[in-house]
Amino acid sequence: MVVVGVDVHKRTHTFVAVDDNGRKLAEKTVETTSTGHNKALNWVRLHFGSDVLWGIEDVRQFSGRLEGDLLAAGQRVVRVPPSFTARSRAVSGSPGKSDPIDALAVARAVLREPDLPTACHEQSREVKLLVDRREDLVAIRTSTMNRLSGRVHELDPSRAAQSLRLNYASRRQALGDWLATQPGLVAELASDELAEVARLTEAINMLKVRIGKRISSVAPSLLAVPGCGELTAAKLVGETANVSRFRSEAAYARYAGVAPVPGWSGSTSGQLRMTRSGNRQLNVALHTIALTQLRLDGLGAVYYRKRIAEGDSPGRALRCLKRRLCRVVFHGLQIDHKTGRRLEPTTA
Repeated sequence: MVVVGVDVHKRTHTFVAVDDNGRKLAEKTVETTSTGHNKALNWVRLHFGSDVLWGIEDVRQFSGRLEGDLLAAGQRVVRVPPSFTARSRAVSGSPGKSDPIDALAVARAVLREPDLPTACHEQSREVKLLVDRREDLVAIRTSTMNRLSGRVHELDPSRAAQSLRLNYASRRQALGDWLATQPGLVAELASDELAEVARLTEAINMLKVRIGKRISSVAPSLLAVPGCGELTAAKLVGETANVSRFRSEAAYARYAGVAPVPGWSGSTSGQLRMTRSGNRQLNVALHTIALTQLRLDGLGAVYYRKRIAEGDSPGRALRCLKRRLCRVVFHGLQIDHKTGRRLEPTTA
């Protein structure tokens, strides 16, 4: 079998073919259009036949069109995280960095990693795009509110505390009425920033509604988990990107960064430690569910207190709870996948 690694960029894609031992066979660079993708496909078919596996560096704002064209042509495609590419390049022994070197690293990463996510025509990425967009807007709003708070403090320190929590319309209205009575450039800029906060809040709320409508029909099992709201469920669906690609719930836990790893030597035999690897966004979602369950004092809190009573530290007990929740989330995603619930394309 031949593996073709692809290094993707805005204007060009570079393809490098390797054999099953990782030896470079050929390379080609084409433009990032469907015509260019067809050139690469015809080149591969001419030289290597049909038994080909394509590995594309997972930068989907640049690789999405290429994925679609290859899938439409009936090709097998896997996605290679950029961190895997960097790791493969570091151990390749080739000095420097170039598009062919990166494409070769992608191809060798495909050979080394048997459980890479398989590209498919899926709509979970649309959920991820909506969630990412909302989080970007929230970050921008927070930055704007911090600047606005500083200007209000400059105008009147006693009102600085009142400039917080401006996602509520009543607070924005009260602050806006007061700023209208203040002279000077600082008040003018503060009014502009207040209007920007209002605009961002409206956009954030609209995105939340869109996300809620999409996720309620495809992840009812996740929404039934105590502590898992619509935004958390959407993050889980978007970051998982097709649960069927995981061979087991243990593999999913490792991908989410909640699987324990050995951390012992000598007399500390059997000790485990936390890991910083894995998909940190999935980890954050599981952490959110865990904290919410502790606050709700439900089954998660009962399990947490049981671990504490058995001698675990609070941090270790929380990690154990997250690992347990990962199992619940994985089975919930499997149920929704098997029952045939899918996201439908929409222009809403």
